[in-house]
Amino acid sequence: MDFGLSEEHALFRATVRDFVDREIRPVAIEWEHSGRYPAEIVETMKDLGLFGLTVPEEYGGLGADLVTLAIVFEEISRGWMGIAGILGSHTLSCFMIARHGTEEQRRAYLPDLATGARRTGVALTEPDAGTDLKGIKTRAVRDGDEYVIRGTKLWITNARYADPLPVLVKTDPAADPPQRGMSVLLVEAGTPGFTVSRDLPKLGYKGTESCEVALDDVRVPAANLLGGIEGRGMQQVLGGLEIGRINIAARAVGIAQEAYDQALEYSRQRRAFGRPISDFQAIQLKLAEMATKVQASRLLTWWAASEADQGKRVDIEAGMAKYFASEVAVENALDSMRVHGGMGYSQELDIERLYRDAPLMVIGEGTNDIMKMVIAKGLVSKRAVID
Repeated sequence: MDFGLSEEHALFRATVRDFVDREIRPVAIEWEHSGRYPAEIVETMKDLGLFGLTVPEEYGGLGADLVTLAIVFEEISRGWMGIAGILGSHTLSCFMIARHGTEEQRRAYLPDLATGARRTGVALTEPDAGTDLKGIKTRAVRDGDEYVIRGTKLWITNARYADPLPVLVKTDPAADPPQRGMSVLLVEAGTPGFTVSRDLPKLGYKGTESCEVALDDVRVPAANLLGGIEGRGMQQVLGGLEIGRINIAARAVGIAQEAYDQALEYSRQRRAFGRPISDFQAIQLKLAEMATKVQASRLLTWWAASEADQGKRVDIEAGMAKYFASEVAVENALDSMRVHGGMGYSQELDIERLYRDAPLMVIGEGTNDIMKMVIAKGLVSKRAVID
């Protein structure tokens, strides 16, 4: 067993960490509070090839393994989790197109998506359908060589920049079970009737937009049906969400690690009763718990990623990593604020941003209650992970 990174992985992590330290950390507090879009950071991510993480090399991408993907999202989230959001939905969408798209769709979209010349996201959630994707109401009706889409999508990351935007729709609302009537259509930017109606205000997760999207009789060529066959949308989305949960787990590890790092550093500098507060046992116990939980989260995430790299189904593994790491992110953010005392509550430090960003990891890509149900169902009906 080898629980360390390969030389190639370590070198890649050092490159991404240097980028984060140079270009993200110095501006994160100011830009996050002002709501400024990080256009310059996006350009550097293009130069580094990060938009091509899940695009195969034959289409100009990195064709990176999922351990590399986890490293990228952890490192960026340590600096500013909102920036990771710009890449998150993009990499998931690229994965879906690369895995399920027709050859024509791959050739049409993936080369530009790999360079960041095009960007993308995924439109799944609706006002009345979050966790229950089978309950979506957005419908696409075939009309000759086109589909006509009508509906509303909510909380869509990258909506203002997505081209194309994969949209989960019902092509056969009468199908039983409902997932057999669901498909994914690739909607290109500028298509008449496709409107980003508003940006949704958020507690955290700043830096990237989360939008409401209206589709009012949007006409999409039938050639833009992902994979070319109706009724496979739910299967395509769920396969992508397993990878998305590794992404979320890695982001959570980044938040948890940063919270611990800042707590440790502050405890060494802050003095009380004539000595550093790191000398006090109460602080030491918190630091020990935080560090242990970070490493456990990271190993769970790398384990899920490496299992997926071997071509295995990872619904249980990714669910475990996402569930555990996100809970640790929330706990570490609060414990770090406690170590900092009053300064942890100040907007002059990063702790309050970590505290606001962490809860999204508990909710994103399926709530943690859903994750526990996924894990339990897999353990009971399929296989035991723990041997």
